[in-house]
Amino acid sequence: MEGEAGESSSVSSSPCSSCGGADGNAGGGVVEYLIGVIEKAGSYGGYRKTQRKECLNLARRLKLLVPLLEEIGEARRAGDSPAGDGLDATLVRLRQAVVAANKLLKQCHCGSKIYLVLESEAVMSRFHAVYDKLNEALDDMPYDELGVSVEVQEQVELMRMQLKRAQKRRDTQDIELAMDLMVVLSEKDDRNVDNAILQRLANRLELRTFCDLKAETVAISKLVKQFGKDAQNIRQIMGLFGKFKRIIGFEEPSAQDCSVSSRTLEKLPSFSIPHEYLCPITLEIMTDPVIVATGQTYERESIQKWLDSNHRTCPKTGQILHHLLVVPNYALRNLILQWCEKNDFELPRKAISVGSDGSSSELVKQISCLVQDLSSPQLNARRHAILELRTLSKDNPDNRILIASMGGVTPLVQLLSFPDSKIQEHAVTALLNLSLNEANKRVIAQEGAIPAIIDILQNGTDEARENSAAALFSISMLDENKVLVGSTNGIPPLVDLLKNGTVRGKKDAATALFNLSLHQANKSRAIKAGSIPPLLNLLEDKNLGMIDEALSILLLLASHPEGRGQLGRLSFIKTLVEIIKNGTPKNKECATSVLLELGLHNSSFVLASLQYGVYEHLVEMARNGTNRGQRKANSLLQHMSKCEHIA
Repeated sequence: MEGEAGESSSVSSSPCSSCGGADGNAGGGVVEYLIGVIEKAGSYGGYRKTQRKECLNLARRLKLLVPLLEEIGEARRAGDSPAGDGLDATLVRLRQAVVAANKLLKQCHCGSKIYLVLESEAVMSRFHAVYDKLNEALDDMPYDELGVSVEVQEQVELMRMQLKRAQKRRDTQDIELAMDLMVVLSEKDDRNVDNAILQRLANRLELRTFCDLKAETVAISKLVKQFGKDAQNIRQIMGLFGKFKRIIGFEEPSAQDCSVSSRTLEKLPSFSIPHEYLCPITLEIMTDPVIVATGQTYERESIQKWLDSNHRTCPKTGQILHHLLVVPNYALRNLILQWCEKNDFELPRKAISVGSDGSSSELVKQISCLVQDLSSPQLNARRHAILELRTLSKDNPDNRILIASMGGVTPLVQLLSFPDSKIQEHAVTALLNLSLNEANKRVIAQEGAIPAIIDILQNGTDEARENSAAALFSISMLDENKVLVGSTNGIPPLVDLLKNGTVRGKKDAATALFNLSLHQANKSRAIKAGSIPPLLNLLEDKNLGMIDEALSILLLLASHPEGRGQLGRLSFIKTLVEIIKNGTPKNKECATSVLLELGLHNSSFVLASLQYGVYEHLVEMARNGTNRGQRKANSLLQHMSKCEHIA
């Protein structure tokens, strides 16, 4: 990922070989080389979303060097450039900086999207290192001796001012993205509701299409070659990529499955499966090929999973599907059968008793009857129907789509207000299950479910309150629903559940509060609702195992002035220091992040933490902590150095 070998070798070549001999004129070669590298760096485009703004700024600033290089080249060709090694050394330093910039831009153009977000702080450090190199290279540029025009000098100085501002500017990290990653990478609570976070992450990282996944596979394979598959960050990347593939509708084959996969079969000398017989999604031979609106053919089961994951594009071409109907490709199926018979190849057996949409006709009929019974005048029929729908929607994504498409959301929302606590509990839980489908979140909110869910959160049974909190979390994955939950007074009952709920209730409330607090207006609402005291209590109760969750929310609230006002007590700073000293690696990382956020706004917090003995623990963490923990510890140590100097 550090660039191609040719670029690396050119940087390491000696100044004499690259910048010319005694006559000083051969240096025109390095000038032309620099212009070429800058043009190459400007040609990438398509940068990863996480570094896109920084890449565009760097590419634009590099282009500002071209007029300077052109004037240096002209001066050298005319024999007007100064003799000696000074300019040659300057050009060598400039070349090293430009090559480093090109490598960085190349990585942000075609590198692993997951790697670039997991290591975003390290990547930003590389940007700042490039800025340093560029400034150092230009420090000794002999403008007057070269006869560089005033206009070009002003342009270069403008670029240098921009680089210095970029170095001083604090990286405003995408908190939502970082915390989503923390939740997904946590192995403590792998609940179904986390699928909503995965979907949001996939969208934000632009890993949404078949082509996206293929490109990411190539990028990750390069990382594995570079770092080895056992490196911690590589294991995280591969695990997260596997989750993305599943949530988007691709099956992740197991190690055993891989031994008999189509890729293995293709290598056997006895036969080779024709490429056109393989599904573009799974690369498996098709047993039930169907044609989509773009004319491409897929295995029915695979394309149905893709469509059920709320995708509306053709996986192979990326084109928008004007309709979602699939048509059996009987001609191709016959060819596949003929080929199998000729080559004595047995097709995998799959269930074929499905309707036109891939769903069992009996299941469709069952769900239709249950949805009708939700409005039955007979109470027992309602209870039976709602319990069955709750069960059917629990683990099967296809069932969630079917229930919603057959009109199940409206009667379920109406039953939230039914004067029977058990029916309310089943209704809110069924809606929680349905909300795991992205399209259903909006439908549930549009049907007016949020105020009724908040009412159950306040007055329902313990299980109903827990599942109401989880439902608000899932529904509020959509930004407009975050606003709606906050404006309809949904945060105070979540804070109450955080104080007085069961262990599961506290966890559900914390997850919902974190998600809602990603919206700026909800931070103030959460603070005014009294969320900070119970969050501090969670830090003290080690048995709950919710230190990371509490610190994640506190980090969001610490970015708000009201939150900093409440958190800026010496007892809290002491608690953070104790966590940095004695907590788990993840605890330490989160506590350091909160202390850094507070310290960047008020140096007295940093000085207080030094009095509590945090320094030596940060030094240890910078050496042996998690990757992210090391970066946070180093950032805090650097800030402490500045604070002590000012003091």
